[in-house]
Amino acid sequence: MKQMDWEDLRYVLAVADKGSLSGAARKLGVNHATVLRRVNAFEENMGIAVFDRTARGYRIAPRRRRVLDAMQAVEEAALGVERAITAARSPLAGVVRVTSTDTLCLGILPEIIAAVQLGAEGLEIELSSQNQHADLARLDADIAVRPAAKLPPELTGVVAARLGMSVYGAPGGRDAWLGLSGNLARITLGEKIKEITGEAHIGARCDSFPVLREMAAAGQGRAILPCILGDPDPRLERLDGLIAATAVDLWVASHVDLAEVPRIRAVRDLIIAGLERAAPRLLGSTG
Repeated sequence: MKQMDWEDLRYVLAVADKGSLSGAARKLGVNHATVLRRVNAFEENMGIAVFDRTARGYRIAPRRRRVLDAMQAVEEAALGVERAITAARSPLAGVVRVTSTDTLCLGILPEIIAAVQLGAEGLEIELSSQNQHADLARLDADIAVRPAAKLPPELTGVVAARLGMSVYGAPGGRDAWLGLSGNLARITLGEKIKEITGEAHIGARCDSFPVLREMAAAGQGRAILPCILGDPDPRLERLDGLIAATAVDLWVASHVDLAEVPRIRAVRDLIIAGLERAAPRLLGSTG
């Protein structure tokens, strides 16, 4: 048995989590061949087969669950060390990574980030737009701005505003519902929309609210959209009375281990203040 390459653990654990090479590649931001090479190298070096390869994907081989559990414990310990080092050496300067949805990145966060940079000299802000939640435990980002019913236990934060939702359609557009797909259909807003539309027929779907807005503006049907996207669009009219007043909490959060890092705390406080100032626009007239 050769010496273990600890970097290979990330690839093995990603395949175990996603159940496929392609899913692991998307999660890690690498290509399919890299994942295959790293997993094969790990199994060859360790002299064991971690996975059974099947037509439906990669499954954890019999009696290998304990191996995976031990690997996950090692990874969590390593990430904990990395977070502790980040917290210990972080000055009130440097890069702060903010992640949020495409809706908020398009509709409100650029102007807030611009104000943050004016008020936080020496800080560089990276804004990442993705509807899939970034993993703050793995330091994918420092601050998350996201709609949610509640935060997972590893995050701490506050509700800075509420995101209003209403129905929008183009004048003369089709009398059909537009719906959500992909990651967006599985998170808070997607679940809320599913509750509202119930068993109604969905004419078309997409995995992005800005794209859904474009579909509604093209006359493909009516869509439940965040008011911050629908209200300012002159191509759309708000169709009040079709649903009850609807809004979801908008959280600003960080990992508990990094919440008091000075540069992260400073940026988080400025984002919260910016969202509070924009609260009426975010809510629309649903509240």
